[in-house]
Amino acid sequence: MNLWQGLLLGLVQGLTEFLPVSSSGHLVLVEALTGVHFTDVTVEVSLHVATLASVLVLYGRRLWQILRGVFSGDGPSQRYAALLVIATIPAGLIGVLFHRQIEEAFHSLAWLGIQFLITGAILWSTRGPQVEGNERTVPSTGAATAIGFAQAFAILPAISRSGATIAAALRAGLTPAAAGEFSFLMSIPVIAGAGILEGRNAVLNVAQIGAVPWAVSFVAAFAAGIWSIRWLVALLKRGRFYAFAPYCWVVGVFTLAYALWHG
Repeated sequence: MNLWQGLLLGLVQGLTEFLPVSSSGHLVLVEALTGVHFTDVTVEVSLHVATLASVLVLYGRRLWQILRGVFSGDGPSQRYAALLVIATIPAGLIGVLFHRQIEEAFHSLAWLGIQFLITGAILWSTRGPQVEGNERTVPSTGAATAIGFAQAFAILPAISRSGATIAAALRAGLTPAAAGEFSFLMSIPVIAGAGILEGRNAVLNVAQIGAVPWAVSFVAAFAAGIWSIRWLVALLKRGRFYAFAPYCWVVGVFTLAYALWHG
């Protein structure tokens, strides 16, 4: 991996991990367009650590408040933690049992194009008055379960995890800020779990990867992750979460056209 490849990989991962446009789908598309295959498991694990660090920088204080409340017997904190666990279970089970099979079955460019279009439709569904009057700051048990299944659906490569979960949270009545917070807190065990699953086959060989490109990819993913979370939360608060839908549709049509052209 050279310096520019490391920078590109870090930026793509950091930006698309949290923006509702699908990180996995973009990485596959970038591989197809550039011919560069980002297959080193060690790099994948390090990028998961970088994006996990981005979430912890911005939501670490909130996470600590929840954990401290859980162990001190604070009822609202215990309830919120339980809702996070409920929301994490569907994706956790499906990810552990069927992640590889799902990725292999839906990894083609044609399928990616269709999934990008679906992601756009999910984002567009949050447009309008149905989410403008949201007042809930904590989801119900049923809403947490629905958000969890939305996250499980996002195991498909080009279905955005943040897009699916935030859209489900908005439609369940959560305020934009609360929907974003719940989604990003949910992402912590998911990102950590993905890093652990991939890390089983990782061997740290900095000399083979290239110390400088590896460091650049990590820093780029970390910085881009922080920026993308802040930008997304700002758009959420302005009620413009749906603004990413046209982009997903353009990428979906382009991906389908590219897949048909290269048959």
